[in-house]
Amino acid sequence: MSALFSLVLLVGFSAQASQKAPTVILTEADHQAFQAWVEDFKPKARAEGISQATLDKAFSGVKLNQRVLELDRHQPEFTRTFWQYLESAVSDWRIQRGKEMYAAHRELLDEVTKQYGIPGRFLVAFWGLETNYGNFTGSFPVIESLATLSYDPRRSAFFTKQLIYALRILDQGHIPFEQMKGSWAGAMGQTQFMPENYLRYTIDADGTGRKDMWNSLEDVFHSSGNFLKNLGWQAEQTWGREVTLPKNFDFALADGRTQRSLAEWQQLGIRQTDGSNLPTADFNAALLIPSDYRGPAFLVYHNFNVIKRWNMSNNYAVAVGHLADRIIDAPPLSAKKPADDAALSRAQIIEMQQRLNQLGYDVGGADGIPGARTRNGIRAFQIANNIPADGAPTMNILNRLQQTAH
Repeated sequence: MSALFSLVLLVGFSAQASQKAPTVILTEADHQAFQAWVEDFKPKARAEGISQATLDKAFSGVKLNQRVLELDRHQPEFTRTFWQYLESAVSDWRIQRGKEMYAAHRELLDEVTKQYGIPGRFLVAFWGLETNYGNFTGSFPVIESLATLSYDPRRSAFFTKQLIYALRILDQGHIPFEQMKGSWAGAMGQTQFMPENYLRYTIDADGTGRKDMWNSLEDVFHSSGNFLKNLGWQAEQTWGREVTLPKNFDFALADGRTQRSLAEWQQLGIRQTDGSNLPTADFNAALLIPSDYRGPAFLVYHNFNVIKRWNMSNNYAVAVGHLADRIIDAPPLSAKKPADDAALSRAQIIEMQQRLNQLGYDVGGADGIPGARTRNGIRAFQIANNIPADGAPTMNILNRLQQTAH
């Protein structure tokens, strides 16, 4: 394969500008090489049991998709803060619409809960975050997206596997060719299943003989419930809860991974947000502070990690859990967004790392990636300056570093 394509990176000067994906320039040679790859792929797909008729129809008009490649290479210059993410994910509109959808489909949701053990409010929350309750399931032709990403050597093995599964979905007649559209990365349907998970976990709940995650809410909810059950959802637990921490708390414990019993967290002074004791249930939890020491803080349970198996993001998992709570009229978070909450650019993180190094807190190279060494350096700086030592790289800390340097 010849050089795939050249990249021209457009560097933005604001958070909005920085959300633009890099421009990918494709040559005629790139398009020809892609079509040669497609022809080489087809016999391999036939060997996997895909019919020739499906291959002919699926690859008719398929081309190397420039936009898919741009989005795959998109590395935002600015990363949203926890608060910015939560305000977008759990907006007033999404809460209200979630309540309406929960009420409108309660009978079906209760049926799913009875069969799989997943509370309906969580199914609605996933639905809301993934596709705005089915309002937008994606506009990219799935086969073209997956073929483009399979051809691209960066993650070819993974996407080639997904492409085979997507062709099997078509081969088995679950969705018409022209309706198979999804995200740029090939996620499909109202709760955005990748093709492998689609074939493994979807359920023909409405008895049509097809597993239709685009048009059948019976299939959508039963399949989502089946997926979560197979991921290990524990019906007797919720996802977690917001808590309050005592003064002088050791923030090194708040890594989202260190497991202690609720009784042990209680002994360390952690309480529910109304000041009451933690539940007496006999299971473990981890402490997570997704922003900084000013809150919020969460004790998260086993199901929090199940949610992360759907999407490996702490912010996403908190948003699903909190939205599910708000759908059944739980109150908003007790912690409030600080006035100085702002996203840090990579350049600002580099500046933070450089200032920490200059002050004697060795964080290694200033690469704009706030890894463990950077967080340890921030924690040491905080201890030296009588700041709660959460190790969080925030605008608040950058401002303090700038003041210290002066």
